Amino acid sequence: MTREVWVRVLAQTARWAHTMQFYFQGEPLLNSDLPRMISEAHEAGLFTIVSTNAQAMTEATAQALVGAGLDRIIVSMDGMTQESYSAYRVGGSVEKCKQALRWLREAKERAGSRIVIELQCLRLRTNEKDWGALTRAYKRLGADRLVLKTAQLYDYAEGHPLMPTDRRYSRYIPDADGRYHRRRRGKGCLRVWSGVVVTTEGEVLPCCYDKGHAHAYGNILEKPMEELFGSEKANAFRRAALREEPEICKECWR
Repeated sequence: MTREVWVRVLAQTARWAHTMQFYFQGEPLLNSDLPRMISEAHEAGLFTIVSTNAQAMTEATAQALVGAGLDRIIVSMDGMTQESYSAYRVGGSVEKCKQALRWLREAKERAGSRIVIELQCLRLRTNEKDWGALTRAYKRLGADRLVLKTAQLYDYAEGHPLMPTDRRYSRYIPDADGRYHRRRRGKGCLRVWSGVVVTTEGEVLPCCYDKGHAHAYGNILEKPMEELFGSEKANAFRRAALREEPEICKECWR
């Protein structure tokens, strides 16, 4: 995200926003200006969150994030062993995740910070045997809390090799004919009423499921956030979302 976009985002949202999440369809640690952005959001009174795969984490980065006043960091580690981890995180290193957790814990203790270090693991068939081990070991690894999360999958109608064998932990269940469909969780959506996503180019999107930027309300470099958030285009999307009409709503797990 350019400095120009960031300055506008912060200036136009800080007076009414509560939380700022520094991630969307990418790896936030690749932005060398991230600690500065977090520090500025923190100084503006915002609760700040970062979610990372931790592959680019260094000891200096961990110290900088904690020192910036970051409130919560999510480290995605989808398995305890390299074998189970790499089934989903292709090309990634589970040891880098574990080292990142140690660095964050050391930085937290050194600074006397209240940052919450969250270890997040997607529930997959390939890491089912690790769920118990993670539950027992997450604090020893350096995390404050563990979140075992269901996974969004694509091309799931005929089943998927990553679907957990225990259907309680899958977003998808089979019909009588054996084809899978998304488990329904009721209609309505808080996300599109309570926040937006701003892309690195300044586009304002309804939520994180708009991965293709198909429903952008406009660009913050062209119109102020308040106008975009309250626009008829935004309100029309919200009304449609209540009925799950947009394609992105049909796969949303909320």
